[in-house]
Amino acid sequence: MTDTPSMRERMLAGELYIADDPELAAESARARVLTHRLNMADPTDAAAHRAILTELLAAFGVGSEIRPPFYYDYGYQTSVGARCFLNWGVVSLDVATVTIGDDAQIGPNVQLLTASHPINPGLRLDKWEAAEPIVIMDNVWLGGGVIVGPGVTIGENTVVGAGAVVVRDLPANVVAVGNPAQVIRSLEG
Repeated sequence: MTDTPSMRERMLAGELYIADDPELAAESARARVLTHRLNMADPTDAAAHRAILTELLAAFGVGSEIRPPFYYDYGYQTSVGARCFLNWGVVSLDVATVTIGDDAQIGPNVQLLTASHPINPGLRLDKWEAAEPIVIMDNVWLGGGVIVGPGVTIGENTVVGAGAVVVRDLPANVVAVGNPAQVIRSLEG
């Protein structure tokens, strides 16, 4: 007899899964409770913020700051490196992993969207979903309102202009703008 993987195992393996599975719903509820605590905490209490973020996230680097409100699907799929700054209103739909390298600067209202839905209408009706990881390398700057789609890697030192929609990988040391984001110039070290 073959063991059927749970929806959580399917999600973590990058396979199609059903998000309202009871185990996933409980994990999402946990993240919402912790996120609510973070978003309601005294804004001057850095120690309380760090404690909540350390409990919620896979990793939260030394010297990093996340300004609430901040929103997660699960939290345990998001890693934030050292000395990062994430401004107000960042959304991390971390169905797949979201990895943010050291010294990243994330502007207000940035959306990191690992989740996707099948194009096949029958699969969507049956509530199947999918996800692909997002990787933001060291010293990346995402301007306000940037949207990063599933499966995207943004190379180190890259700057993404405000409002850009990143649907394909961006190399290191460039400036990219627009929808979809396009490289407009290289950066010198």
